Amino acid sequence: MKATRLLRFPTPTLTLALGLALTVSSGAAPLTFDFKDPKGVNNVSFSLDAPLEAINGSANGISGKVTFDPDNPAATKGRIVVETGSMHVPNPMMKEHMLGKQWMDAEGHPEVVFEVVRLKSVSTEGNGIRAEAVGRFKLKGVEKEITVPVTLTYLANKLADRTNGAMQGDLLVIRAKFSVKRADYGINPGAPADKVADTVELKLAIAGAAARS
Repeated sequence: MKATRLLRFPTPTLTLALGLALTVSSGAAPLTFDFKDPKGVNNVSFSLDAPLEAINGSANGISGKVTFDPDNPAATKGRIVVETGSMHVPNPMMKEHMLGKQWMDAEGHPEVVFEVVRLKSVSTEGNGIRAEAVGRFKLKGVEKEITVPVTLTYLANKLADRTNGAMQGDLLVIRAKFSVKRADYGINPGAPADKVADTVELKLAIAGAAARS
């Protein structure tokens, strides 16, 4: 009887096969984008358009982190924070009132927070993604679940262009436009409607960085 002959792969071949198998079976890890912009360009604009008076302003004290997977955008999660004290309107007296206790109460409620739980109705075109962000919006101590239409643009290897070569990595640009009701969040609910609109229009345009060495 002939002895059974065992076939063995040379060690380099076996190592290469295992490496290829691991590469195929594991996708890229989700990226974490930091929205604390050292350039100070990120901003949120707001407007209240009443019959007798329009109020327009912006805020640039933005921070937060968002986890984004280019292969699975629906799993996007994160937290965007706006410093209440960074809100600005051109009229100095109006700004003082806006940051006061009756309005935004910047001292008692120093942050406006939107915590994204997931994306739904996701559609992709090139490097752009349209979706609805489902999450919790917290303003002046009141938290409500809201759904916001958003556009995300994933820009691989573009962080160097934004930082003049100082940093390497990727960018995630988020744009959104939505509205909230002033009365829902206890923002001077007794203000006359002909001078102060109840609907607050918000527009977000921010870029986050996923840096790498």
